[in-house]
Amino acid sequence: MPTIITEKDLLEMQKKGESLDTLPAGALLTPSAKDLLSSLGKAPTGAPARPGSSAKPKNGDTYQVPPLPDFEYRWKKGGDPVGNKAIQAFFHSPEIVTLKNRMVDIGRRMWNRNFVDGNGGNITIRVGDNMVLCTPTLISKGYMTPDDICLVDLDGKQLAGTRPRTSEVNTHIAIMKATPEAKSCIHGHPPHSTAYAVASVTPPSCLCSEAEVFLGEIGMVPYETPGSSEVAERVAKIAPDHCSILLENHGVIVWGKDVEDAYWKIENTETACQTIWIASQLNGGQLHSIGGRKMQDIIAIRKQLGMSDKRDGLKECELCDNSEFRPGVTCEVRGPEEAATGDIPPDERDPEAEKVVQMVTDTIMQRLKNA
Repeated sequence: MPTIITEKDLLEMQKKGESLDTLPAGALLTPSAKDLLSSLGKAPTGAPARPGSSAKPKNGDTYQVPPLPDFEYRWKKGGDPVGNKAIQAFFHSPEIVTLKNRMVDIGRRMWNRNFVDGNGGNITIRVGDNMVLCTPTLISKGYMTPDDICLVDLDGKQLAGTRPRTSEVNTHIAIMKATPEAKSCIHGHPPHSTAYAVASVTPPSCLCSEAEVFLGEIGMVPYETPGSSEVAERVAKIAPDHCSILLENHGVIVWGKDVEDAYWKIENTETACQTIWIASQLNGGQLHSIGGRKMQDIIAIRKQLGMSDKRDGLKECELCDNSEFRPGVTCEVRGPEEAATGDIPPDERDPEAEKVVQMVTDTIMQRLKNA
């Protein structure tokens, strides 16, 4: 498997004083890494500079393409402040105040998009080995201020803030513990994706290219009481394979490398669910799949962007198996015993259907016997 070089890798090389002129042979560069090299006027050995990466204005000066903004918060390992005085100083430092303002902005955007209602939803950013910024309990995300943000440790104990932290922060912390690259989580109740969660229907894959590139496969966990250890355990179990997770009868939780990345993913999730729902009402509910071969291209793009995908390595025929998705079909409610076994009581079976099933079974068995 070729080495994948990200913008973060290049910045680390620069920090260590290593040359960017030569990179491993056959290395794949993410788009942001290519842009950074281009902005520095460099290209990996054996690879030409990206066309259009620089231009010469009339005055003869060379225009350097600026690098992409980077919102990821990077802390020094083992450098968490110790003691209340140091923690308070850290909590009110310019870097952390910037993150608080960003959380407030994200909360307002979520509220404006109808992703949260009442005091619903919450936002977190990891800022240390054992520190997480989080939104407080019982507050509208459309009317927060930076002074409302809390600081907790990875056990959920509050370290700073003027309001009590949200009880659901433990679910976010569980994701961060299970998935180190998850440095920010956002939970909300966007109507269309929450509708899928209430209906216990996982959105089918291989339909929306944007969602496939930036989300991958959307996950689903069974209902547990919000804020409980049970829901945290269920979400943590699948978080490494799903950056967007529907919480049955509750809402959506997503994670990203920073809070802006996480917010984009909740937007991607809601748009995908809304689009698929509308499409399922058209053309008799027949949805056009991207197809296994093209999905392999999308997974390759995800790898180039530094995103893992649990579907990598699956056969083409396995990538787009949406056979369980049946829009508009309602199944009867069965008792616990029937639900456990899948059996339908004899008095509820259709006699004609039973005859057809038996005839097909007999035909198959006879052919197998004669083979």
